[in-house]
This record gives sequence, structure tokens and C-alpha cells, in this order.
Amino acid sequence: MIEKKFIMIKAEKQMITIVNENDEIIGSGERGTTSEDNICRVSALWLTNSHGEILIAKRHRNKFYHPGTWGPAVAGTVEVGESYEDNIIKEAEEELGLENIKPKIGPKIRVGDMHSFFLQWYLLVADKNLNEFELQSDEVEGVDWISPEELEKQLKEQPEKFGPNMKRYFKLFHSCA
Repeated sequence: MIEKKFIMIKAEKQMITIVNENDEIIGSGERGTTSEDNICRVSALWLTNSHGEILIAKRHRNKFYHPGTWGPAVAGTVEVGESYEDNIIKEAEEELGLENIKPKIGPKIRVGDMHSFFLQWYLLVADKNLNEFELQSDEVEGVDWISPEELEKQLKEQPEKFGPNMKRYFKLFHSCA
């Protein structure tokens, strides 16, 4: 079963954008086969509602990076031919079922944990009940609205529940709110 899944992923050949230290495109590489020295592009969506709550998403337990941890509502690696904005709009539709969104551009940061990447943030306010999201089951196990106070508390008391950069992202969110 695992071999079949690997073959399916390889057959799709998702080509991702590779950039230099200035976020200028210098090439591409097949997803999952690029060098750890390569820098890629990632887009992410910080989704809030009119009550000030933040939507967090639980990564699928079969994900290669940070499985089963909570993180931003949506994130995705920019593929060849996509802009950061094209990518976040596509990912929001695929992962949460959000259609025709017009996210506001947020800050861009450089992240370098297991792999190095530029992360372009987008911000969006949407008033939806949790059952209105159409989750992409192989990407997202669940979503939850959480108050900033509760998220901050959980990040301090149970950091292992979250992706390794979530505390940094939360601080960044507060700086641009």
C-alpha cells in the first residue's frame, strides 16, 4: 500500500520553484527530491473571523513534515508557474473549500528549520462555521477556531501539539494585526 502511494505521488511530478537568497527564481525541482540546500517558496493564510478567532488546521498524520500538528489554516509550496498569490488561492480552495477569496497580502519572512524557504503570508477574514469547511482529507485532519488568548496559552503549555514555527507565526500575526 505504501509503495502504491509513493508511485502515485511520483507520477504527478509536482515541480516546485527554487529561489536564491533574494527570493529570485533560479530553477525548479521535483517535490521531495530537492536538496536541503535549495530554497523554495511557501504561501500561508492566516484566517480569522469577525470575533477575532484564528482558524488553525491539523496536518494529516501521514504528512512528511510535522504530521499531526496544528498550524496555520492553509499553507502550500509554490509550484512552477505559480505566484505566491496563485498558490494560496489554490491551496485555500483545495484544503478548506474556500472559493473566490481575495486575501490581503501580509508579511514575507524567511524560515529555516528543516528546509529553508521564503514564506509569504496572506490574511483573510471569513465568518464560517467549522462544518462549512470542506477539508481535503489527505492534507487536513481537522480545523478549529481558537481565541488568540487560548492559542497563546496552548503554545506555552503544549508546544508539541503545534508545528515548530507556530509560536513565531503567532507573534508575527500580532505584529501585523
